[in-house]
Amino acid sequence: MPETVWRFIKSGNGTPADNMAIDEAMLIAHSEGKTPPTVRFYGWEPATLSIGYFQRAEDEVDFEELRKQGIGFVRRPTGGRAVLHDRELTYSMIVSEDYPDMPTTVNEAYRVLSEGLLCGFRNLGLRAEMVNLGAEEEKAKYASTAGSAACFDSPSWYELVVEGRKIAGSAQTRSRGVILQHGSILLEMDVDQLFSLLRFSNERVKERLKQSFHTKAVAIGDICRAMGKPTVTYAQAEAAFHDGIGEGLGVRLVEGELTEYEKELAARLAAEKYGSGEWNFRR
Repeated sequence: MPETVWRFIKSGNGTPADNMAIDEAMLIAHSEGKTPPTVRFYGWEPATLSIGYFQRAEDEVDFEELRKQGIGFVRRPTGGRAVLHDRELTYSMIVSEDYPDMPTTVNEAYRVLSEGLLCGFRNLGLRAEMVNLGAEEEKAKYASTAGSAACFDSPSWYELVVEGRKIAGSAQTRSRGVILQHGSILLEMDVDQLFSLLRFSNERVKERLKQSFHTKAVAIGDICRAMGKPTVTYAQAEAAFHDGIGEGLGVRLVEGELTEYEKELAARLAAEKYGSGEWNFRR
């Protein structure tokens, strides 16, 4: 059997608009047959609050606080809730819907793509498991009583948890026959800062939701400290998830770069779409 090779891109830190634009540019290029399936790792400069495609920005985000703290803002093309991107490894995966053995349903495609993330966490010595919300018992266990605008409030189908707490948040969209899945692998998490950037009906509700959130989400650093282990560096996480994704998907990741076509497309998307108020405040 010939070896299956995917492209692997390490982008480094990017602006909010650039990060989302690059993911979409890669999706378009792949849909046109110009690039192979791709895994990308990236970070954020400045730290950024991203919201899901369907969220109402003005209702859920405190923009005055965002400006005061120098935090970036962008609306993702994928669903889900608000994420504060700071001390994390962010990944994206681009692959055709008709890729061999790729399930047609969103949930099952999550399961396949998240196998690589599961292997990555295990490479770090963490006992991660995948949530299956098919059973009523599992639904009850992971149900969000908080209902905050924050992404890590509760896991969705096939997302990853350690000791019952969500450790990675992912979202998926499909366009032009291509799947884009991207998400956050939290090295550290500042819950107080995240909640300071979101709107709540009153301070009491905010504090109640924040306390609930602490019981439902966790960062790699929190787990390592609880285990008496050294915390994980960005480079260690990058290596663990590079190898884990290759192992979980049964592919070899070969380092590459964006094509000139993707760079030009991304620059245009950043300027005209992801950097525009029309996109970011559309709801």
